[in-house]
Amino acid sequence: MFNFGFVVEQMLGHVTHYQNLRQWVKQDPSVCPTWLPIEANQNDLWEHLPIVRTNWSLKSSLRARDAIRSSLHVQALDGLFLHTQTVALFASSLMQQIPTIISTDATPLNYDSVGAGYEHKVGGNALLDRQKFLWNRNSYHAATALVAFCQWIKDSLITDYGVPADKVIVIPPGVDLEQWQFRLDRPTHHPVRLLFVGGDFVRKGGHTLIEAFRTIGSDCTLDIVTKDAKVAEKLSGIEGVQVYQNLAANSPELKELYAAADIFVFPSQADCYPNVLMEAMASGLPVIATDVGAIREQVETGVNGLLLPSSDAGTLVTALRMLIGDESKRRMMSIASRRLAEERFNGQTNYNKVLTLMKDLAEERRALKRLPSQTTIDKVVRR
Repeated sequence: MFNFGFVVEQMLGHVTHYQNLRQWVKQDPSVCPTWLPIEANQNDLWEHLPIVRTNWSLKSSLRARDAIRSSLHVQALDGLFLHTQTVALFASSLMQQIPTIISTDATPLNYDSVGAGYEHKVGGNALLDRQKFLWNRNSYHAATALVAFCQWIKDSLITDYGVPADKVIVIPPGVDLEQWQFRLDRPTHHPVRLLFVGGDFVRKGGHTLIEAFRTIGSDCTLDIVTKDAKVAEKLSGIEGVQVYQNLAANSPELKELYAAADIFVFPSQADCYPNVLMEAMASGLPVIATDVGAIREQVETGVNGLLLPSSDAGTLVTALRMLIGDESKRRMMSIASRRLAEERFNGQTNYNKVLTLMKDLAEERRALKRLPSQTTIDKVVRR
């Protein structure tokens, strides 16, 4: 039996990752999990402490440290899983005691490269930026192993942060392929149904999509899933647009929209490795997306979709018209999307790889503990 602690920040797409991880851990009888979700809003000391309360990295890392320490008073842990490095900044001493994986969907420097879309200010204080860099680098080096969602992240860990290549394992997240399997030969709708899913409507390119849709609206309808409460009111006068707010991750209502769609459209201005593209691919949808972050490691242009520059409504109109008018191409891309999802984003396979890695690290630590100490060895030799 393995007693593992899972510390996952509850922000953005990390919530879906957390839910999927819990699903597969539950199916492994050899793992006794301690779940330590790190919430954004929590009435604790760190929520009220000046400076800390406005800095998510500091606040979440302090909460994670406190949560781990509290759990250790109840039960010893054979391994720790920290997602992401944001919750690991104050865990270096704990990582020396417990085999630990840091999992990440982007390094801080990856994030800086797409930061403008997140309204994330890059630079400004060279000394502070250097300290942040060193702090994150120390966290990466303190971990026993690192799980990177994709090669883009692994390259940054190696090149930017000096992490040994053999310490970084690329394991994408995944989806339950059985739950996200819909008919690939489903009848085409007339007009064609487009689907957009993005909690942050603006950052995910919602305005670019609406601008494009106004040009070709008579050829298609558009379902929008978002958390932005103002979107429904703003778009109420546009014929063919339906807005759904706050649909839960993996919910039946969300899956129904994927099952009914013909094309998934995701003109994001800034992203790293979005979960929604894995869901769209598992659903067998052609994908039109922007070439930002590591999306090109999910969508292969011309194979299962099209990759476009961001914030370019004209190019999006051209891409939409191409796929809307070519049913055979959509069908080909639909089959390719499902095939790539099965190859790369099988949740059962990928989450079990993470658990296997944690078990291997725990077993290595147990084996080291079973070895006689050098003092014991010296005593035996003297005899």
